[in-house]
Amino acid sequence: NVPIMLGMENYQLPKPAPEPYFLLADKLDIDPVTYETTFIFEDSKTGLQAAAATGMRVVGVTTAYDEKTLEEFGAEFTIKNLAEAVSRISNKHVSLTVQPEHYPIVGENLLAALNDLLNPAPPEVLQAWGAAYGYLADLMIGAEAKLYEEQKKSEGGWYGFRKMEVFRREKEGQWITSFYLRPVDPCPVIPFRAGQYLTVRVPTLFLVDKKGDEAQTTMRNYSLSGSQDWDHYRISVKREIPHHADIPEGYVSSYLHTRIQVGDVLEIGPPCGDFVLQEHDEETPILLLSGGVGITPLLSMLHAVGPNPTTFLHAAINSEFHALEGEVRELAEQKPNVDVHFRYSAPTIDDLREKNCDSQGLISTEFLSDFITPNIEIYFCGPKPMMMSIMKALRELNHPAEKIHFEFFGPQEELEP
Repeated sequence: NVPIMLGMENYQLPKPAPEPYFLLADKLDIDPVTYETTFIFEDSKTGLQAAAATGMRVVGVTTAYDEKTLEEFGAEFTIKNLAEAVSRISNKHVSLTVQPEHYPIVGENLLAALNDLLNPAPPEVLQAWGAAYGYLADLMIGAEAKLYEEQKKSEGGWYGFRKMEVFRREKEGQWITSFYLRPVDPCPVIPFRAGQYLTVRVPTLFLVDKKGDEAQTTMRNYSLSGSQDWDHYRISVKREIPHHADIPEGYVSSYLHTRIQVGDVLEIGPPCGDFVLQEHDEETPILLLSGGVGITPLLSMLHAVGPNPTTFLHAAINSEFHALEGEVRELAEQKPNVDVHFRYSAPTIDDLREKNCDSQGLISTEFLSDFITPNIEIYFCGPKPMMMSIMKALRELNHPAEKIHFEFFGPQEELEP
């Protein structure tokens, strides 16, 4: 039998334990004995076939199979990765108001696509995929229901979309504009955790529904860039300009930049996201590292950071593309525990003369090594090439994975070089 390293305290398997037993984590705060946080296949063969067919990681397996058989199916004894994925995906789904009735639609089309691709798929493969998707859907529905309930019960909370007025608009740099939002209704806003994002829903201008009298909508997520202590929200949005003529500009960002003015009303979803500033001992050092518009969630964290020794490191092309620089410097003056370092990859002559940046160049291992200590907690966000460079540097510096926290704007991508 294969020994299990659950990484959890005081955990007891249900008796009799099903085989294999796919366990996510106790982080979800649901009693695992009820099977509500577990990914279970009552039949061992079906379970491993499903894992193999879907490319899933098999986690926390207890089974009569030997290690060789498990290796054949690619089983990994890790819990953290899958638990983090569930948290990230459920937050994203809730931000887009995904509902339980949507899952059967996705599942039906997933199996149809698989069958079409394999022309046709063997029945056992379709069965395994169907079982895997069904259990995963149930897991996600439960996690999302909990998030929806927390949002509704929180002070100032709501479900769905709420009308908010843009009462202030500020240009922050070459392509970034901040929009300050407050509810049209008299109720307060729900508190958020530093690092979270809002969902903005806007109409699509050239598409109408079948009735022909109501515009369809589209949604985007934008990080909250302000303080948790404010009685309003702020998002700072970069206008996505295409680099090639055959690529369209970002629809929602352009809509906000070109159409939304002070006094206009937007539809806003509640704060979501699991890239948040964690609680750390006061002596634990923190590095907040950002590039470009990736400054937005890190600035929110800078507002929220406590007495911890903190370094705020931001990379930009030059001062023309450096948003919210004044606010960062002001916060650093208010917080004696905060040091600021601005690094420009292509500073202008004026930048050098006026000392707008502290260093020149890209983010490299050698550069980062001056800021890294074994116990420092690192939060970073920025363009994908920069994030890949940071991750590569942190690996080369052997920084503990549990002390690395990051957010990628867009579909989650592998940052390993």
